[in-house]
This record gives sequence, structure tokens and C-alpha cells, in this order.
Amino acid sequence: MEQKGSLVSRANSIGSTSASSVPNTDDEDSDDRQETIKNDYKDRRRRAHTQAEQKRRDAIKKGYDDLQCIVPTCQQQDIAIGTQKLSKAVVLQKTIDYIQFLNKEKKKQEDDVSTLRKEVMALQIMKSNYEQIVKAHQNNLHEGTDQVPDEMKFRVFQGIMDSLFHTFNSSVSVNSFQELSACVFAWIEEHCKPQTLQDIVIRFLHQLKNPLY
Repeated sequence: MEQKGSLVSRANSIGSTSASSVPNTDDEDSDDRQETIKNDYKDRRRRAHTQAEQKRRDAIKKGYDDLQCIVPTCQQQDIAIGTQKLSKAVVLQKTIDYIQFLNKEKKKQEDDVSTLRKEVMALQIMKSNYEQIVKAHQNNLHEGTDQVPDEMKFRVFQGIMDSLFHTFNSSVSVNSFQELSACVFAWIEEHCKPQTLQDIVIRFLHQLKNPLY
């Protein structure tokens, strides 16, 4: 009996030792999976960052390429440079210079438009005054008097315009609408008085009587 109990005790001891020596494979598999997930996440972030950076660089490159195509001076390379690609610094400088050139051209065109507007306004005022003068003159014509030739009427009109526009151009400013309005009314009060207009017309009529005029 004692020998049998000893054998059972030894068997239990061996079974317990064998069970304790078996590794815990479930915990190790879980750690491996977590590490794999972390690595995959890092790889995805790295790839996303790389793609975003490449996209940014491509956008910048496309912007410089577009500037070289749009700005005419970027296409006019120096002989020393030849077919060498322009640097980004050169592209930016040429772009700045071209924009400044366009601003100057725009300012010049605005000044030209301003001058033309003054001329148009002066012509409109002169036309209105001329029509009134001609109408008053026609009402005073005696019956049977020869009609005034168109050439003579044009000369009178031209003389009036030249005289009035000279004063208009030197007196009226178009820097702003308020300034334009003030200058126009001041000019009319000073240079378009009936007596002033009458003196202008009389002077040119006297000149027209001279064949050498």
C-alpha cells in the first residue's frame, strides 16, 4: 500500500511540473498582434505624410511652371543662360517686375481715359453752347439773307471749342467725382458767361470776314 501511494504521489508531482513548464502561447500571440498593429499604423502615417509632402512639392512646382508660362519675361532668357531652367528666385523676381510694369501701364491708361473724359465733357458743353448760339443767330437773320455755309459754321464751332477747351483743360480736375463737379461748375461760372461767349463768337466772326483767315 505504501508503495502504491508513493507512485501516485510521484505521478501527480510529474504532471504538475509538466503543466507548469508549458509556455503561455495566448499572451505572446496577443503581444505580437498589438505590435503588428502599431507598426502598420506607423507605416500608414509615414506613407500619408510622404504623399502629402509630395503633393505639396508638386503644387509648388506647378505654380512656378505656370508663372514661367504666364510671365512673358520668363520666356525671354538671356544668351548666357541659354536653355537652362530658371531658378525659383529668378522666376519670382521676373514676376514682380512684370506686375510692376502692368501697374504702370494701368496707371497710364487710367490717365488717358481721364483726359478723354475731360475732352468729351468739354465737347458736350461746347456743342450745347454752339447750338444755342446758332439758334439765336438764325432767329435774328433777315429774310432773304444768304444761308451760312457749313464750312463757316464749322470754323466758328472750331474756334469756340479751341478757346473753351483750353480753359476747360487747365481748370477742371478729374481726380474724384466731387472735385470734377466742383471744377466744372466753377469753370462754367467763369468761362461760360454769356458775355464771355459772345466775345469769343464776335472775335471769330471778325476773323472769318478776313479772307486770309
